[in-house]
Amino acid sequence: MTTPATKLRQLLAAPGLITMPCCFDALSARLIERAGFPLTFMSGFAVSATRLAQPDTGLISYGEMLDQGRDVCGAVSIPVIGDADTGYGNPLNVKRTVAGYAAAGFACAMIEDQQAPKRCGHTRGKTVVSRSEAFDRIRAAVEARDEGADILIMARTDARASAGLDEALLRARTFSELGADLLFVEAPATEAEMARICNEVPGHHMANMVEDGDTPTLPPKQLEALGYKIAAHPLTLLSAATHAMNDALQALAQGTDAEGLLPFAELREVVGFDDYDAALARFRGSGDAE
Repeated sequence: MTTPATKLRQLLAAPGLITMPCCFDALSARLIERAGFPLTFMSGFAVSATRLAQPDTGLISYGEMLDQGRDVCGAVSIPVIGDADTGYGNPLNVKRTVAGYAAAGFACAMIEDQQAPKRCGHTRGKTVVSRSEAFDRIRAAVEARDEGADILIMARTDARASAGLDEALLRARTFSELGADLLFVEAPATEAEMARICNEVPGHHMANMVEDGDTPTLPPKQLEALGYKIAAHPLTLLSAATHAMNDALQALAQGTDAEGLLPFAELREVVGFDDYDAALARFRGSGDAE
């Protein structure tokens, strides 16, 4: 049986850019898979929003993210990358986090260098830990992987915002040297900065396509030409769902029918009623005496 980590390694070894819509629960992950995408990412911003109705400012816990991740990974067969924030503590916490994410079914865990409590990478006020602490986090994550956790490590730096791009590049290069499988320099401000990231740091890079965020939202062919391997769309589904729910609520408040709804039969099929009934039918009468 091919593991999630092996599936992700195979995707990374294949040519071309991977467009990766990000999920926040089991249903959104299933919709991503049904739409034909080979990979998804469980977004900390989106999980904090949907599970707690709270901002991505370090309020959600390791246990809550792990619980959500089990449901997400259990709902799909495509690999899932999990947002593991700062690792939730010191290097030993990082090791436990990585091992826990692997056991939950994640293909990859993302560890970042923000100070705790962290915040969304496209908001103001974020700060990063020292180089040594940042490197220790990635060293611990890689050690957990190498000790048997079947999972890849994505190393993220947010140093661009507070210390400049050169510092972010230095950290990313060191993360690569320490053994990170994927690299994520958050929030470059221009296409030229994005090109420098891919040109000056070896390894597989992820671009974060946040609508109205700090980074230019470029089309897939342009991102691939720059050297990116993954194009993450972390908030597209959350934003679309929130917009649609607001429209439906406004219609109901006005005493009219909501528009743009799925037919009930299609909704039942999406959540698995058809598969459930077909599976159950195989057992009906199997225990009856002849």
